[in-house]
Amino acid sequence: MRCISVLGAFRLVLMLLLWMASTETAWCQLPVKVQTPTNTKARNLLQKAQQHIKERDFIKAIETLNQLNEKFPSFGEAFLLKGSLLKAIGDNRGTLAAYRSGLAKVPLDAGHASDYQLLGDLALSYGEYQTALDAYRQLMKVAPKTQRNMAKSQRQMLTCEFALNAIKQPVGEAPVPLAAPMNSFKFQYFPALTADNRFLLFTGRPAASSGEDLFVSRQNKDGSLGAPQPISPAINTSYNEGAGSISGDGKTLVFASCDRPKAIGNCDLYISRRTGNNWSAPVNLGINVNSPEWDSQPSLSADGRTLYFTSTRRGGQGQEDIYVTTLRPDGTWSAAQNLGTPVNTVGKDMAPFIHASGTTLYYVTDGLVGMGGLDVFRCEKDPTGKWSEPRNLGYPLNTFENEASLFIASDNQKGFCSRSRATDEPPAGSRIIRERPVELFSFVVPAVVKARETSTYTQGRVFDAVTKKPLKAEVKLYDVDTDVMTQFVTSDPVEGDYTVVLNEGHHYAMYAAADKYLLKSLNFDYSSQHTFNPLTLDIYLEPVRSGRSVVLNNLFFDTNKYDLKPQSRTELNRLVEFLQQYQEVQIEVSGYTDNVGKPEANLQLSQRRAQAVVEYLSSHGIASSRLHSKGYGESHPLAANDTEAHRQLNRRIELHIL
Repeated sequence: MRCISVLGAFRLVLMLLLWMASTETAWCQLPVKVQTPTNTKARNLLQKAQQHIKERDFIKAIETLNQLNEKFPSFGEAFLLKGSLLKAIGDNRGTLAAYRSGLAKVPLDAGHASDYQLLGDLALSYGEYQTALDAYRQLMKVAPKTQRNMAKSQRQMLTCEFALNAIKQPVGEAPVPLAAPMNSFKFQYFPALTADNRFLLFTGRPAASSGEDLFVSRQNKDGSLGAPQPISPAINTSYNEGAGSISGDGKTLVFASCDRPKAIGNCDLYISRRTGNNWSAPVNLGINVNSPEWDSQPSLSADGRTLYFTSTRRGGQGQEDIYVTTLRPDGTWSAAQNLGTPVNTVGKDMAPFIHASGTTLYYVTDGLVGMGGLDVFRCEKDPTGKWSEPRNLGYPLNTFENEASLFIASDNQKGFCSRSRATDEPPAGSRIIRERPVELFSFVVPAVVKARETSTYTQGRVFDAVTKKPLKAEVKLYDVDTDVMTQFVTSDPVEGDYTVVLNEGHHYAMYAAADKYLLKSLNFDYSSQHTFNPLTLDIYLEPVRSGRSVVLNNLFFDTNKYDLKPQSRTELNRLVEFLQQYQEVQIEVSGYTDNVGKPEANLQLSQRRAQAVVEYLSSHGIASSRLHSKGYGESHPLAANDTEAHRQLNRRIELHIL
């Protein structure tokens, strides 16, 4: 079984077939020299087989050699001859069995060096690691240092040793197929979820002759997935559309499509955005992202503003490398940058997936030691943007076959991949390459596989506080400890809905803003919170109008102190930006307390806190004539002062439009 995704015009399948073909041609050496046996019956059978070989009738030759093997099982060279014929007709399983039997019966010598290498490669391709390791060890004993592919074989020994140890120490349980009505196509692969886990996007081919299209399955109330539906006639066309990635809010889609008119390369990346229930016509991401070569396998960050993808463009470190680009304030994408080491290697580095948290990257590579072929690795990004050394995900998420795209849900609980369904080997003598169906699988995410940070989300709708109509608003999320914006999404102009991803262990300030509306300030402190559940939060924006006010939820003071704490700078800087945008506006900063303590002291404290805010704004270029401060003490409470939660509501700073 393997995790696999046929990405962008079947590139991965083509790559695997070419690899198989190159392996076959490299080792198919006919005829194999065989020492003539002294036994008359054995000699006659061998000569008969050799005559069939001269006539290019390999099937009859194999049938004759089967008789020879059965009657004279100690004649090892006959097994090797049969193995070379089986290799020539594409029966790799038969070849493996024949070479394993034959090499066990012949003396260890340099003349069989290429046979040991072939046995090792074949055994490794079927996950028979001990057989492969033994064959490579025999090769090391007899082959000269100049033997072709010696460096490769030495590396394959490391693969076998790693794999044997990994199988002894499995990481989690093996993935299981998704239940009906999923997996109803011949091929389905490259799964991706929205942050709220409600929609599963994947690439599908209903039949072997079908082109690639994008499909969406919606999660039912019981957690099951509904019947897949084509994503949109605006997206799916007569061209192949595959390897899709969707933002956390389900509003931005990037996918690969090949051989389209006016394309930059043979496969390019395209973007579409959803308004209400309608997707826009796809737009090529342009020359900053796409190249004259092959660009595919996109992965969007949760806010849809950072894009990772695979490319074969020149200047990389291997045949395929992973690149990244970001959405700039003017709506264009930055020039794509190679992720460099340690992520990219001299091998194939493909199918990136950036977790919703934005701190953990998963991808497949054959440039690092693993289980064989393409394995899934993970690495983490530190606060400076540097990536850690990649770590293999282990068995059974990685197997002897080529793995590909992996997806981990935002809450780190469930993962998805696609795997080829096992089928019987083709009959002896068959040259037909059977396409194994590809299905979607899921698995419980083991602890060591999880992203470094678990994510949840808040979602809701943005409304005009007066008319109660939905609004298009900018929703920005900041880490208050660093004053760094971590996400920037836009609420839907038709429905007003938004989704923002939050990471465990962080303290966030969130702001909703629209033209001619007051800035809405919200606070999410997950720095030490044990419960980390999704939130539904509708936001009502007040018009910038005299008499309107908002609570500033991200201004922080120590108890009975009026000095603004450093974490307040995020809120203060947003206020500066707001007042710079609306230069005619005059405001009152109003301070309030709870009823704990003496009223006189509370009144003085509230005044000093309000004045501290005004002084910051004034020191950052806002004219003092526009700024007023007033303390109201414990008057005008928002809630009864009967619980700590209610008292916290009453301890506040408000902004009033004068």
